[in-house]
Amino acid sequence: MLHATSKPLPMNDVQLHVTKAVEALRAGGVIAYPTEAVFGLGCDPHDEAAVARVFALKQRPPVQGVLLIAADFAQVEKYIDLAQVPAEALVRVRASWPGPHTWVFPRAAATPEWLARGHAGIALRVTAHPLAASLCRAFGGALVSTSANRHGEPPARSAEAVQAAFGQDVAYILAGETGGLARPTPIRNVVTGEEIRG
Repeated sequence: MLHATSKPLPMNDVQLHVTKAVEALRAGGVIAYPTEAVFGLGCDPHDEAAVARVFALKQRPPVQGVLLIAADFAQVEKYIDLAQVPAEALVRVRASWPGPHTWVFPRAAATPEWLARGHAGIALRVTAHPLAASLCRAFGGALVSTSANRHGEPPARSAEAVQAAFGQDVAYILAGETGGLARPTPIRNVVTGEEIRG
C-alpha cells in the first residue's frame, strides 16, 4: 500500500499524491482520503468490482446504497432525474454547494444499480473539502465516498487510523486534514426536505 505523508505538503507534492491516488482509482483500487469530518473510502462508481470491494472492506450490508462526492454540479448531474426535482429545491441544493450538505435525489435511470442497491434515490454531495475536490477534479468525475471504518465501528479521522483499520487492503491513502466537522455531513431528501441523517 502506498500513502502520502500526514505532514502538510507543498502544492506540487499534493498534486503528485493526488495523481497517484487517481492512478489507483483507475486501476480498480479502493483509496482513502480526508473529507469534511472523517476519512472516506472511495472508488470509481462505474467499476462494479471496486464498489463491491468497498462493501467487503466495510463489511457493510449489501442493501445499503452509496454516496457520491464531486467537485462540481456537472459531475453529479448525470445521476439525477432532474424531471422529478422541483426547481426551487434545486436552487436550494445548489446554494448549499460546495459544502458539507448531502442530498438524496431521485436517481436517473442510467445510474448503475450497484450504486443504488434497489433504492429510488442516490445521495450526492459537491464537496468543499479542497483535497477531496482536487481528487474528483483530477479523476474527472464523482467518486464513491463512504466513511473509512468497518460497519458499526467509529470512522477513521486520520491516515494512520485508516492504515491501522485496513492495512494493505486499501490501494492508496491520500493523507491530509479533515474539514473539522465533529460529525459526518447531514443528509436530506431533496424533494421533501426530510432529514435522513442529522
